[in-house]
Amino acid sequence: MSDRLTSRQRAHLRSIAHGQDPLVHIGKEGLTDPVREAAAEAFNTRELVTIRVLDNAPRSVRDIAEALAEGIDDVQVVRTIGGTALLYRPHPDNPEIDLPSPGTDDE
Repeated sequence: MSDRLTSRQRAHLRSIAHGQDPLVHIGKEGLTDPVREAAAEAFNTRELVTIRVLDNAPRSVRDIAEALAEGIDDVQVVRTIGGTALLYRPHPDNPEIDLPSPGTDDE
């Protein structure tokens, strides 16, 4: 898989995740080891994970999403908006989400 998602791939992932409740909540303690473990564990059962960063978190939602993506193999930030971030990691053996091919952005 490419290191970067195309705009079409991001739009496809956003449409799949629409209405998905956040699985990981990050508050005033910030990005702690248990939060990192919870996010990594969530990727064991799904390819898209929504995280919610509360207003009292010490860092921005973008910073936290990027830190999580860097700390877990093959995770990419799809989108951050407001206090919510969407992260994606294809299942290593049996991916369920079929992304549009990268060359289809010109259509």
